[in-house]
Amino acid sequence: MESASRIYIAGHRGLVGSAIVRRLAADGENNLLLPSRESLDLTSQAQVERFFETERPDQVYLAAAKVGGIHANDTYPAEFIRDNLVIQTNVIHAAWKHGVRKLCFLGSSCIYPKLAPQPMTEDALLTGPLEPTNEWYAIAKIAGIKLCQAYRRQYGFDAISLMPTNLYGPGDNFDLQNSHVLPALVRRFDEAKQRGDATVTIWGTGTPRREFLHVDDLADAAVFLMRNYSDEGIVNVGVGEDLSIIDLARLVARVVGYTGEIATDASKPDGTPRKLLDVSRIHAMGWNARVGLEEGVRSTYDWYLAHAADRRAG
Repeated sequence: MESASRIYIAGHRGLVGSAIVRRLAADGENNLLLPSRESLDLTSQAQVERFFETERPDQVYLAAAKVGGIHANDTYPAEFIRDNLVIQTNVIHAAWKHGVRKLCFLGSSCIYPKLAPQPMTEDALLTGPLEPTNEWYAIAKIAGIKLCQAYRRQYGFDAISLMPTNLYGPGDNFDLQNSHVLPALVRRFDEAKQRGDATVTIWGTGTPRREFLHVDDLADAAVFLMRNYSDEGIVNVGVGEDLSIIDLARLVARVVGYTGEIATDASKPDGTPRKLLDVSRIHAMGWNARVGLEEGVRSTYDWYLAHAADRRAG
């Protein structure tokens, strides 16, 4: 696809959206549409319609979503399904209605069944029950995929859907109650190191296995697919390798410099036993992740430290 003159990144201040902005800016794209949350509420159909009618973007990256870890999904199920359904519907419909040439919808690997064969291929979608702790978010994301497919079939709208694995990187959410596992571990081990704690206890048994993709790799994949892919089939984006949560905790502790003990709490939920994506489809197109996990965790920790210092100064 030729470079568009006007590119709208929905959710540009979030983890994924900000990475896409960085990636496009590095390519010299200088006509990015980045309205503030205060000026454009994506849950308001009227505001979204007005924005698309006025600004007429050529491309849209739909990275806006309500996201969070197991605790957040369990605590706010209504918000996770409602807000995501509304945002997706408003943006996808307005994009088609107002002549957007191409849209990239960012999904999630949680759309796949809890006990899907590993690694999970794209055709595992809707073949079994979801993981109960995040089914509200997963159902919303599945609806977004189907909305893109329906608009392509009925209207010929060029919408593609990417399914990234667990993401991390600069700009992540480090809130201990609502963040995902990797940024939560970064903060917990850093604070434990500062306090001199002898032990850090992590949720669950530590045995579930997860795959982690640096958000800059996802942004690179999104731009690559917008330029090289056009089909209703979803595309997995990941690294094709996983590790146990306890091994992740040890890696984060090593990067942070925490030397105490690491304990597990089996009374807390583990979530899905394993989530590893089959990434053969995107590899066959010529794209591969480039940021190694330890390298990525180090850069994420550096970002966390720098912004923690900013908060203290403020």
